[in-house]
Amino acid sequence: MEHRGTKVLETERLILRPWRETDAEEAFENWMNDPEVTKYLTWRPHGDIAVTRMLLSAWTEEAGEINNYHWAIVLKEGRVLIGDISVMHVDEYQETGNVGYCMGRCWWGRGLMTEAFREVLRYCFKEVGFYRVSGSHAADNIGSARVMEKCGLKTEGTRRRAFRLLLSGERVDIVDRGILREEYRG
Repeated sequence: MEHRGTKVLETERLILRPWRETDAEEAFENWMNDPEVTKYLTWRPHGDIAVTRMLLSAWTEEAGEINNYHWAIVLKEGRVLIGDISVMHVDEYQETGNVGYCMGRCWWGRGLMTEAFREVLRYCFKEVGFYRVSGSHAADNIGSARVMEKCGLKTEGTRRRAFRLLLSGERVDIVDRGILREEYRG
């Protein structure tokens, strides 16, 4: 692997760029305070913009690290901040990472997250040299399942009742998916 950090990436409709502290208000309004967006995530809706500001301060500080891969997703049309995508748990020896993402509800169903994920996969495999990229989602999260399927991630297994939803307390199954360098068709 040759770490390159969070470089600006572009697709037909999107700009993926490092986070800025000035993104707090837009991120808070567009999805970080939405219980529907955070339903299956590992964090609760922020409720207060101060939480978003603290988080973005940390993300901005980490943005300069060469092994950090964390993008703000910006719609080219109107330069609107619509979501977040990152490669976490990067293991340099194993050449692996796990992709996580979320997007404001009013942009769901337009193929935008699939477009962002495909570009992140291209970057990971073609520029950085990852061997394997994985992702996980709640079994009931059909939208996230479709994104991963469209991006070529294969189902590797289901962890039964492995996650308790933060807002409802309900336990849900987690589906693990992955794609290998030789399977990538980007």
